[in-house]
Amino acid sequence: MHALAARLRALPPSCGPVRLIGVDGHAGSGKSTFAGRLAEALGGAPVLHLDDIASHAELFDWTDRLLAQVIEPFARGGDARYRPYDWRARRFGPPRPLPCAPLVLLEGVGAGRRELRPLLAALLWMEMPAERAWARGRARDGEEQREFWDGWIPAEREHFADDPTRPHAHLLVRRRPEGYEVLDGPPGTGQDGPVLHGE
Repeated sequence: MHALAARLRALPPSCGPVRLIGVDGHAGSGKSTFAGRLAEALGGAPVLHLDDIASHAELFDWTDRLLAQVIEPFARGGDARYRPYDWRARRFGPPRPLPCAPLVLLEGVGAGRRELRPLLAALLWMEMPAERAWARGRARDGEEQREFWDGWIPAEREHFADDPTRPHAHLLVRRRPEGYEVLDGPPGTGQDGPVLHGE
């Protein structure tokens, strides 16, 4: 993981002074866990979870909110403030600060959408089949969230059918028993060399 962190630190800034790193993949594919471990390897880099930007009413139609609350302040070299969504209370909470750090991780389904790709220093895709990822997510969330998942899955299918991330990913991340395997993205994304990163 530290080798990947060094590789990301060497990238040029992509959004003002920030190297914005997107971590995308199917719901349940392990994005949050991976982003947390990568953030630690980066010395405590901030992580923005897109679950805090999306809402029940706007599962994927949140680009304008992200741009206004996070991207535009970063582009000006300032700290961001966003209002995280409370999925149980079904409302947005009070503003939360997000520092304009050298690296910031943007984690969640849709992190590699077309509107954001030009602003990313690197785009990582969690390499796990959709059905397996969704089964993991359902098992994690339990019966309480069954109705949510019944609505989420077709919405995610529609999103990736219209705006697929994987073809644009610089790196593909696979979970292995010994850690994470990081591979080149599809041809044309400009990266090279598979690397195995332990815990």
